[in-house]
Amino acid sequence: MRRALLACCTALALAGCATPQVGPMPPKTVENVDLKRYQGKWYELARLPMFFQRDCAQSEAHYNLRADGSVGVLNRCLTLDGKWQEASGSATPQEPGKTDKLWVQFDNWFMKLPGAPKGNYWVLYVSSDYQTALVGNPDRKYLWLLSRTPTLPAVERESLLAKARQQGYDTTRLVWRVSDRDIARKP
Repeated sequence: MRRALLACCTALALAGCATPQVGPMPPKTVENVDLKRYQGKWYELARLPMFFQRDCAQSEAHYNLRADGSVGVLNRCLTLDGKWQEASGSATPQEPGKTDKLWVQFDNWFMKLPGAPKGNYWVLYVSSDYQTALVGNPDRKYLWLLSRTPTLPAVERESLLAKARQQGYDTTRLVWRVSDRDIARKP
């Protein structure tokens, strides 16, 4: 009886020393992103819903590496009525020398306010040929499936979806790129 009580007390004491896990572990990022190879045009194939992209039918991101090591960002969005919307900004490494986790800030009135938040841009996956990528944030509210082309073969698309699900993202809620024929392009 004493041994059982001692074992129980020891187990409780050790459990009290454990660091409590608050929420799920953050997603795993890639080891390193070669920003020279990452720059250029990326098409958004799909994304988790978000307020600031609510009117976007097709989106693309243009990245260019700057001399100071930051990345210039130009996001473009084509609406269903054929109008382009743009947002420009910059991305900087969250940790010096590491390129898998970036802070993104856009050049708009809100971001110019003191203490304005920066967005997490975590590269979860990039293919060895830098043709496809998964980007998300630590709380899994945001996710983008990116490609150098506006469409992908089904096998490659399913591979990206599987990688996202393995990281804990809800891929059933993805908003997919609208086809060209479904957009009323304006001259």
